[in-house]
Amino acid sequence: MPHPGEPGHRSTPGERGTVYRLGAKPKVAGEHGLPKPELPQARLTQAGVEGDYNLYRQTKKSGDPEMAILLMPIETLEELNQEGWPVRPGDLGENVTTRGIPYATLAPPRTVRLGEAVVRTAKPCEPCDNLFLLPYIGRERGPAFLKAMLDRRGWFARVVTEGLVRKGDRVQLLD
Repeated sequence: MPHPGEPGHRSTPGERGTVYRLGAKPKVAGEHGLPKPELPQARLTQAGVEGDYNLYRQTKKSGDPEMAILLMPIETLEELNQEGWPVRPGDLGENVTTRGIPYATLAPPRTVRLGEAVVRTAKPCEPCDNLFLLPYIGRERGPAFLKAMLDRRGWFARVVTEGLVRKGDRVQLLD
């Protein structure tokens, strides 16, 4: 049986963590969507984080509600840091950075309470060459970074119950 955090591990309902960080970036002409600036709180709607714009989701995926928000555990970012990648929360475009619930535990389908909101993980976010735009990556290091990001770029989720989420709120697995 897999241990917590290992692929295939399914934690029991009720497992808890916290909201470490929230991020969103509005559509701004001439700017890219990375990184996402920090917010003290965010309203999650069926369309995503209020005030956030994701060009790929809107133009290539017709606003797919299963890609409304992007979840990422801070522990995954810390692993990348230990591997020499200076990734900071928000750099990968995540809207909600969690602490205390392992990456593999959020594998779809998982229903998760974030503060007042409830989301359901739907699919993995695949690494893309937009990550080359990060100042510490660039074209030269880009391919190696994409390889490092395989199977840990975050989880897209659908918003099941809209609500307000604040930094420090409880994250709870509901199934």
